[in-house]
Amino acid sequence: MSGDLIDELRRRLDKGGVLTGGDIEARYHHDNAGNPAPKPRAVVRPRTTEDVSLLLRLCHSESVPVTTQGGMTGLVRATLPNADEIVLSMERMNAIEEVDISGGVAIVQAGTPLQKLQERVEQDGMMFPLDLGARGSCTIGGNISTNAGGNRVIRYGMTRELILGLEVVTPDGTVLRGLRKYIKNNTGIDLKHLYIGTEGILGVVTRAAVRIFPAPAERQVALCALPSFGKVMSFLKLARRSLGGELTAFEVMWNAYYRQTVERVKGVVGPLPTHHPFYVLLEASGSDAERMRTSLEQMLETAMNDELILDATLSTSNASAAAIWRIRDSSVELGRSFPFAARMGFDVSIAIDRMEAYADALDARVKAIDPQAFTIVMGHVGDGNLHPSVYHEHTPDKHGEFEKLVYDLTGEFGGSISAEHGIGILKRPYLKMSRTAEEIETMRSLKRALDPRNILNPGRIFTV
Repeated sequence: MSGDLIDELRRRLDKGGVLTGGDIEARYHHDNAGNPAPKPRAVVRPRTTEDVSLLLRLCHSESVPVTTQGGMTGLVRATLPNADEIVLSMERMNAIEEVDISGGVAIVQAGTPLQKLQERVEQDGMMFPLDLGARGSCTIGGNISTNAGGNRVIRYGMTRELILGLEVVTPDGTVLRGLRKYIKNNTGIDLKHLYIGTEGILGVVTRAAVRIFPAPAERQVALCALPSFGKVMSFLKLARRSLGGELTAFEVMWNAYYRQTVERVKGVVGPLPTHHPFYVLLEASGSDAERMRTSLEQMLETAMNDELILDATLSTSNASAAAIWRIRDSSVELGRSFPFAARMGFDVSIAIDRMEAYADALDARVKAIDPQAFTIVMGHVGDGNLHPSVYHEHTPDKHGEFEKLVYDLTGEFGGSISAEHGIGILKRPYLKMSRTAEEIETMRSLKRALDPRNILNPGRIFTV
């Protein structure tokens, strides 16, 4: 890397815009689990789209690789830099530029934390429905790069369904000004989809036009205990039929997850006993509080009479709803209650009617490697997403073997090795489990065409 490039950036950007040497804090080269990576050559912190364009134009001219960072909450080593890379940190591009209530759209910079956007639009009686446990630190740009899903996909869809337009800087510094605020736009290839879920390998998102919705007047959360996974599927069918569009979330926890979370995570209180085989967290939201609560109570009564559920509790306040959600949102805290070397978390999609067989097969194969190892499973079952974890305290040297087992099994069941976390570098060897050789080569063709010098997040998802 030419020293002139760094000098030019220092001249053109404001104070604090370029960090080198001892000024580069550890947070720029450590992931969410604390794993270190080599310190990058420099960290560039733009304030404007023009700053991003300048950086990429200079790096393109010298073929200098760049990795883009948001909130650093990823789990697949997509944003950890390699030693020869410049980090492009979006942390100073964090403004909410516009909230258009009548149009149902907000204009937001890519470095804006998800929770900041949620809280801002709430002031105007609106909601941005994307929601996940890392809401306080993950960023809108990161959500876009991974096509994040989270807790409300069953009603509102993935991030892709929430994006109206994007402003993007291409690898050579060209700015694509596609920040449009309307849904209908059939004017050729919809370029924004090239940059949603592609982990920053084709361009850098700088601003986004996102859909916002009127905030529901009422939200009800129920926690139910069920005797079998077959009953879980029947309960989901009943919930869809009874609640329709008011069904916001349908989260399932196997016994081990619920029990271990209640027992091991400080501050979590389980309102139901811990011996039931399955637990469902169900959320409904709508504008007519009285009618919605009546519909939910009637549905739970039907489920109880039909022996779909064994027990249930219904939130009575925002605080009680948050306490129930706290159980589901404590997966990270639960993992951290075990030794670091002994825990492995995964993010897969499996057809709902095959989930129980998948979970049973996973546990059996894990125990075949280490009889003392065990699995913990939960997930957004309403949209086909499971988060299984493997704990193997007595065989830390078997990490690679357990990882291969999970992804091989996912491939056998015709599932996706990544439901919402992305591929990054860690899952790259297993991409072939979910994508054909022809699909992967088509992805490479896009990368070569749009980033011919391979400077943006090189080696993420696949190698060129």
